[in-house]
Amino acid sequence: MEDTSFELTPGLQSQFAVGVYSNGKPAPLYDLGWYRPSGQMFSTPADMAKLAMVLLGAYHRKLLEPDSLKIMLNPLFTCDKDYFANRTGTPWEVNDFMGYEMLRKDGDLDGYSATFSLVPRLKLGLVILMAGTRPQKQDSVTKAYSYIVPAIEKAFREAKKILVAPPNPDPYIGFFTYSNITFYEIKVGPEGVLVMQQFGPQIEELIPEKYRTIKLHYLVERVFRVVFDIEYPCVLRVGKASVSLEAQDGQLFNFYVFNKQGLSPGFDAPGLNTYNVVRIARRPTFTS
Repeated sequence: MEDTSFELTPGLQSQFAVGVYSNGKPAPLYDLGWYRPSGQMFSTPADMAKLAMVLLGAYHRKLLEPDSLKIMLNPLFTCDKDYFANRTGTPWEVNDFMGYEMLRKDGDLDGYSATFSLVPRLKLGLVILMAGTRPQKQDSVTKAYSYIVPAIEKAFREAKKILVAPPNPDPYIGFFTYSNITFYEIKVGPEGVLVMQQFGPQIEELIPEKYRTIKLHYLVERVFRVVFDIEYPCVLRVGKASVSLEAQDGQLFNFYVFNKQGLSPGFDAPGLNTYNVVRIARRPTFTS
């Protein structure tokens, strides 16, 4: 951050934007002396963007450990409802915004105002540096995020999913059951990616057909991630029952070590609290 400092040298002052009071008159630059850390740091959007990337773990090289970043970004206190932030940390004010935690820190000096803000879950940062006072009737930060966040969510939803096929699909192909209640067929789909079809009397009654097929994205040895092909409702309501499809998307399947026949005997899905899904010899038949 080569253009960030507390020292107001004559050469730098000539490069600064002129601060403006609310009445339109120019504001002088103050040197706060020993009190500089409270509000005399100057910077540029490019330098503040570097800081945002470091705090979001998105910089091109690691400067801080993930545990350190988690401590720095987590709020420490819950605030009363009439306070301007839901939670606070050091130095953040933390508010819930459109389903995400938004961390921000505002700073104001005569003729100048600034906001540094982050949405860690989206790895999104927003820096606003103004030569002038903040608008009183409108929060520029939340207004900007109200456009940016939906646009990012839309881009994520529409992004093409690139799935990886396992080196050898044969050990995973076949029929499986969880406690003889839920049944699965795993087969090879396009480009070798594994496709899992859920079936069984209860499944067919609760879940529409288009939501019963998921894909398995290969991560590492015997571990796959569940991927839904289409956008799904967070909670699918069918009659009086509700099924959380969102809970399945992104979960990990951990297949068991292969047996003597070179087949995996089953798998666990720890995130779904589902264990001992076992292989069965053939597709079962059901009687009404």
